[in-house]
Amino acid sequence: MKDKKKKLLLIDGSSVAYRAFFALYNQIDRFKNRSGLHTNAIYGFHLMLNHLLERVQPTHVLVAFDAGKTTFRTEIFAEYKAGRAKTPDEFREQLPYIRDMLKGLGIASYELANYEADDIIGTLDKLAENGEQYEVTIVSGDRDLIQLTDSNTVVEISKKGVAEFEQYTPAYLKEKMGITPEQFIDLKALMGDKSDNIPGVTKIGEKTGLRLLGDYGSLEGVYENLESFKASKMKENLINDKEQAFLSKRLATIDTQVPIAIGLDDILYDGPNTQELLSFYDEMEFKQFKAALDGKTPQESFAAAYTEVSRLTEEMFTDDQYFYFEVLGENYHVEPIIGFAWGNERTIYASADLTLLEEPLFKKALSRPIKTYDFKRSKVLLSRLGIDLPQAAFDSRLAKYLLSTVENNDISTIARLYTDLPLETDIAVYGKGVKRAVPEKDSLLAHLAKKIRVLQESEKVMLDKLAQNEQQNLLFDMELPLADVLAKMEIAGIAVQKSTLKEMESANQKAIDALTQEIYDLAGTEFNINSPKQLGEILFDKLQLPLSMTKKTKTGYSTAVDVLERLAPISPVVSKILEYRQVAKLQSTYIVGLQDFIQSDGKIHTRYLQDLTQTGRLSSVDPNLQNIPIRLEQGRLIRKAFVPDEKDALLLSSDYSQIELRVLAHISQDEHLIAAFREGADIHTSTAMRVFGIGKAEEVTPNDRRNAKAVNFGIVYGISDYGLANNLGIPRKRAKQYIDTYFERYPGIKHYMERVVREAKDKGYVETLFKRRRELPDINSRNFNIRNFAERTAINSPIQGSAADILKIAMINLDRALEAAGLQSKMLLQVHDEIVLQVPKDELETVKNLVKQTMETAIELSVPLVADESAGQTWYEAK
Repeated sequence: MKDKKKKLLLIDGSSVAYRAFFALYNQIDRFKNRSGLHTNAIYGFHLMLNHLLERVQPTHVLVAFDAGKTTFRTEIFAEYKAGRAKTPDEFREQLPYIRDMLKGLGIASYELANYEADDIIGTLDKLAENGEQYEVTIVSGDRDLIQLTDSNTVVEISKKGVAEFEQYTPAYLKEKMGITPEQFIDLKALMGDKSDNIPGVTKIGEKTGLRLLGDYGSLEGVYENLESFKASKMKENLINDKEQAFLSKRLATIDTQVPIAIGLDDILYDGPNTQELLSFYDEMEFKQFKAALDGKTPQESFAAAYTEVSRLTEEMFTDDQYFYFEVLGENYHVEPIIGFAWGNERTIYASADLTLLEEPLFKKALSRPIKTYDFKRSKVLLSRLGIDLPQAAFDSRLAKYLLSTVENNDISTIARLYTDLPLETDIAVYGKGVKRAVPEKDSLLAHLAKKIRVLQESEKVMLDKLAQNEQQNLLFDMELPLADVLAKMEIAGIAVQKSTLKEMESANQKAIDALTQEIYDLAGTEFNINSPKQLGEILFDKLQLPLSMTKKTKTGYSTAVDVLERLAPISPVVSKILEYRQVAKLQSTYIVGLQDFIQSDGKIHTRYLQDLTQTGRLSSVDPNLQNIPIRLEQGRLIRKAFVPDEKDALLLSSDYSQIELRVLAHISQDEHLIAAFREGADIHTSTAMRVFGIGKAEEVTPNDRRNAKAVNFGIVYGISDYGLANNLGIPRKRAKQYIDTYFERYPGIKHYMERVVREAKDKGYVETLFKRRRELPDINSRNFNIRNFAERTAINSPIQGSAADILKIAMINLDRALEAAGLQSKMLLQVHDEIVLQVPKDELETVKNLVKQTMETAIELSVPLVADESAGQTWYEAK
């Protein structure tokens, strides 16, 4: 029997450390030790290493660093990597400590004068291929190393945060880009690389480069066939830039024959030097890493004893049990359960036999409140088997969400924060993307058993912390009941007429085609309207629009929406381009995009993310039904496709009127704002009178009211005079006068804003009326812009979060009221301040009154809550 393959992990330390620095940059002032050293890059790099060591389980590891700016590449092209932004001092100061950390972790690091980290990695990768067979994993923050992927080498490029990587194999590269690893070098030679200042060929981008390589195979093949090219600007550029192209290929090619002074035997990984690492953790004040070390290497996990179940008995179920149901991906509406586990403090059971879920004993066990992770997901999954879960007794995911919104709510994060159990991440066990797969049954069940252990060990810790924060009611009276309501809404779904969307698709395409031709006529030429580069050239080079109204980017002129909006009044073509963008976005994302989500029952079953936002607001995905644009009539028309699934039913929409401003009145206790709401005045008209000095309501013009509305909502979001000036199209000085006058007329609001910022600076967080917390690690930042954003967040979060909490209470109460009254009406959607129900026609008046009463009595504020409702045959008519 052959020995198991050795596993070599090679890390581009310079780029990965830089990625780690920016992954936690928004918390940079939170990551400092007592001596004032910034530690966010060190901490983030450590987290990355933990994920990689756990997942790859390497036998050999090396972290390679760049030795300096001067390399053999700068000798052949002095401008190589010229123009890069200055390395932040906060990052530079952490690099020596990253090397110290690696030493403590028992991980070799290496750099070599005149060469880059990529070259060191390439050389070791080839050494591993020439000797014994290694499985090689290369990790970097940029794509240069993709050229090294082969049958034994996977190249992982960090994508997001510290744990998400895109894994490149030759097959994946072929699928994603249509090229081989060798052709990746040729692609860079043709298109260049602005980040490294590799010149490439003038005006050849990725799309053209890929097409040329598809036709001719290589850079050499392109030039061998150049004579057969039709006369064109591209051919001219290829001829003129031939020397530059082959220079670029040399610069882009990783040197795999570097004279390194280390070999594979020198980078054997045996785990950390515990004492050295503990001392380092003390210096950096990494308490969690120190607690997790406890004599274990970073790659060690833990075992949870379990019994694999093939048949059920009464003794397997007790009153106090934890259940966990596993799906392979995130969209549990379409992906099946792959395994499940349950147990108490004494025994854990696990199985991949889904037929057990349908047995009477299991259904009986699930008929009482259960403790789990992500109750909403579990309820929706089991509903497919005809099992209706009652409300959860405890949900670890929601408890974690309430305790902290800074980290994610994965069960592995719960394990890290609230237990001493080092649980592998799901990515480590199942993989991600094209490599995601169910492991062998023993590995699957062992992982599920560990999750049950984590649920058991973390519950009391989280309950104690919730009690300290006075958040028990928030969990048990709001979030847990809401999870049940949302699950029922997801299961119900909403009927969508595909035929209506198809008709809209056809009509919209005609509008897009007409707009395209109008734009071509006005521009005097045809071009790719969706290409920012080509659009910039048309607007600022050909049509000579004012350069002062844009800015130059790496790829050309900026054509961002704010630039186009400034240009629209002076250029008819820009107005048409803005219109084109709106219609095209509606077409691709909603009119066409929504059709893909209609399931076999003729419905869309959106998923509600209950634990995503830091304010407590709900969001929806697969698809996002909260984001359908309704400011434009074309956007509102999309709602015509949403209909009841029963013939004699209507859709009823009810939403709160100005709930955030009402919450502001209550929290600030501003007497003038309270009086306006109590008198039933139009709040924006009232504000216009007070701020603009207008004596009578009837003298307020529509424009005055619009401006007052912008001021009202701008104040809620902590708007600046610059922001308000942009919104209203007025001079900044006048915007400042509006804001100053607003605070003079509503002094209670000014006092609230000052108070909440002051308290946030002292506590590091703000709270809603219901004790929901939002942490603000940047509230005391020395950077003005970062601190200013945190202060605006401190002002807005209690308002927006309290409004979201009120709607949650209303939804819970409404669900209970409908059930208690024995009504057939049911909630289908929640869109920010709006609830959409399906109502049988004979229940309409009853439910209208019930919805209005329930929403308006959800909580008692200093001002009345007001809900408006309407009904129709479609969601469009109901609004």
